[in-house]
This record gives sequence, C-alpha cells and structure tokens, in this order.
Amino acid sequence: MLKMRVTVFDPVRKKSVALTPEESVRQQLIEMLNKTLGAPLHLMSCEYSLETGGKKYRGDLVVFSREAKPVLLAECKAPTVKISRTTFEQILKYNMALGVKHILLTNGPDTYFATLNPQTKSYEYKSEIPPYDELSKE
Repeated sequence: MLKMRVTVFDPVRKKSVALTPEESVRQQLIEMLNKTLGAPLHLMSCEYSLETGGKKYRGDLVVFSREAKPVLLAECKAPTVKISRTTFEQILKYNMALGVKHILLTNGPDTYFATLNPQTKSYEYKSEIPPYDELSKE
C-alpha cells in the first residue's frame, strides 16, 4: 500500500516540503514574521548551514537585514518537545557561528525571544517580538 506523504509549500524555500510537526511550527513562525512583523520572505533562510568548533549545523530559520546581515536565529521544535536548557544551549552554540543580535526558540505553544545586550554581553528575554524594521536595526 502506498503511503501518502503530506507536504506544505514553503514560501522561503519556494518548494513543497514534508509536513512534520517541527515544519508546521516553522511555517507558522515564517507566516507570523512575514505577515505580522513585516519580515520579507526573500530575507529569510531555512536550514541555514553553520559551522562552529569544526562541526556543521543547520539553523532552522535565519532572518537577514536588508544589508544581508543575519539578525535573527530561530530554532523550531515540535509542539511535543519542551523548550529546555538543552534547547537554549543548542541555539547559543549555533549563534557562535552567526553572531546574531536576536534569538528565538519556539515549539508553537511556547516562544522565547531574546536580544543581546552589548554592555553585559548577555541575552535579555523580551515579552514581544519587535517588527522587522526594529529587529534589523544595528
């Protein structure tokens, strides 16, 4: 018996991709960043290749400024996956390669957004994600 693969069109990659629980969360995030916060689809990248400590990784979603500088790194998990200390450590490790100012972790129901404070060199968690034009400021 043939098993049908459920897919969704990804407007960032401009192709259909397998609709996994994690992908569903990523697509919801892309739509919110684009439609609500004004982030242009052409300035987003899914499964962005990174390298740190001689190891290769993939960032779930990276948003770039209009000057093509990465400004937001997002890590998406399936709704059943709890956002834990391990998840935070994962995104911070990835960010060692990118050096973005903003990080975002989400599993759908729970979303954490933080901005790097240049004075303290630590991330400060915010209750709201600012619009793209504010996100992409230096």
